[in-house]
Amino acid sequence: MTVKDNLNRILKDTKNYNSKIIAVTKYYGVDKMIEAYNAGLRDFAESKVLDAVAKIGKIDDTIKSQSLYHFIGHLQTNKVKHAVGAFDYIQSVDSLKVAECIDHEANKKGIVQKILIQVNNAREPQKYGIEPCNLENLINKISTMKNVELTGLMNIAPLTDDVKEIDRLFSEMKKLQEQYNLKELSMGMSHDYKIALENGATMIRLGRILFENI
Repeated sequence: MTVKDNLNRILKDTKNYNSKIIAVTKYYGVDKMIEAYNAGLRDFAESKVLDAVAKIGKIDDTIKSQSLYHFIGHLQTNKVKHAVGAFDYIQSVDSLKVAECIDHEANKKGIVQKILIQVNNAREPQKYGIEPCNLENLINKISTMKNVELTGLMNIAPLTDDVKEIDRLFSEMKKLQEQYNLKELSMGMSHDYKIALENGATMIRLGRILFENI
């Protein structure tokens, strides 16, 4: 089973939805990124800044220039300087401090960094992200920053077989996206992307189901 085979199967599920497939390559090498690119994918996600920068640096310039890179891991403030500009989107902004650091670094580099806010609406203590009740205040603060463009929201649903609970959480995320009039809604992974699609995800983040023989 190749990446192309897996992708073709996934495309049957996504064909009726306006959602972008983001290939999560954090556990896979450059060879898999190239295979995914050749299969037609143009968006790639990583979760460790320095590892990702090194990996991207090994990619052919043509592929690199025609691809978009998303950071989806927890971003420590001391890694912000490496992440800003290296990624087209930083999807995991979870505090005002991180947003301020991104804005400062983007200003130094003379760019506007696209970001998403990570929302922990399942309120899982082991996961990063802000609670919905704190979202409005963070959005208002980010709106004053000149070198940050807030494009949407991201969440990571619990790893559970409770479909109704996942559906409830994704539905809540959709309402928040609409409430704050944001373009992107990044949610859904290999085990729950179909539920995310039904709830209006504009980005689904797929790793295992793309790269392994399932």
